[in-house]
Amino acid sequence: MASFDKEVQITYISSVNKALQFMDDNLDTNLSLETISKVACFSPFHFHRIFKAITNETLNSYINRKRIEKVASVLTHKPEVSITELSLLFGFNSNSSLTRAFKKYYSISPSEFRRQKSSRFSKISKIESKNGQEQVVFEEYICSINNLNNWIKMNAKIEIKEMANLELAYVTSIGEHEVTTAFDTLVKWATPLGLFKHPDTKMVTIYHDSFKTTTPEKVRISACITLTEPVKVSGNIGKTSIEKGKFIVGSFVIGVSEFEKSWNSLFLWMAENGYKKADRNPFEIYHNDYRIHPEKKCIVDYFIPIL
Repeated sequence: MASFDKEVQITYISSVNKALQFMDDNLDTNLSLETISKVACFSPFHFHRIFKAITNETLNSYINRKRIEKVASVLTHKPEVSITELSLLFGFNSNSSLTRAFKKYYSISPSEFRRQKSSRFSKISKIESKNGQEQVVFEEYICSINNLNNWIKMNAKIEIKEMANLELAYVTSIGEHEVTTAFDTLVKWATPLGLFKHPDTKMVTIYHDSFKTTTPEKVRISACITLTEPVKVSGNIGKTSIEKGKFIVGSFVIGVSEFEKSWNSLFLWMAENGYKKADRNPFEIYHNDYRIHPEKKCIVDYFIPIL
């Protein structure tokens, strides 16, 4: 990140947060620099510079990456949607232009990606080839599908719930290793306001990207705290909400190293029970501080939005 005065940097982060949310909600529209800079309340010239400094990615690169990853997500969760429909929906001139862009990012075609995703549970990682370029490869999870099924039977209570609207304050994290810092910032802001004194206050993590389609250093995550009453926010603390709707809720008591396995097993349960993920973000709600649990366990609910 570029060197900015701290107060100025907080203002910039707030503007970039507005832009990120707007882009995520409008990937199927014409996202011009002029339009997005207006949302962020900056001139196009300054916003382009600010966005690159905060996210370490140019605006065009971000939009193109998010659209390709959105295509990958639809290929994974909605087999009935054709590649032709996806190319039109996300602004590609033709199937071939989508295929070229997709293959440049994932090293395989959209049709092959869909085939691999339907045949096994896999994740995306990047390796460096002999010529120094990064290549995307698929890695199978160590656990077989049978092991994942056994895991969720032994470790989760699963329900289908209609959830009410949830109001949140949040701090943005880009990259999985920045989440701890984001939560620290949130706690320092919330503690003097007495927000943790309310018994219904919970910490929440929202995943705006999937680790199956986005490399870990670019995954966008919101570290959140639930709000039980109106609170004024500013700077790098933002406000957001989780819309009411239907969710698969998996309740777990797990170690910190078991989160990935638990998510994989819950998504497998979703697929095997005929549910389809809605176009909203999955999230976690935490019910304890694992550091004071006698076995260092996390009491956590996982939420997958469904149709």
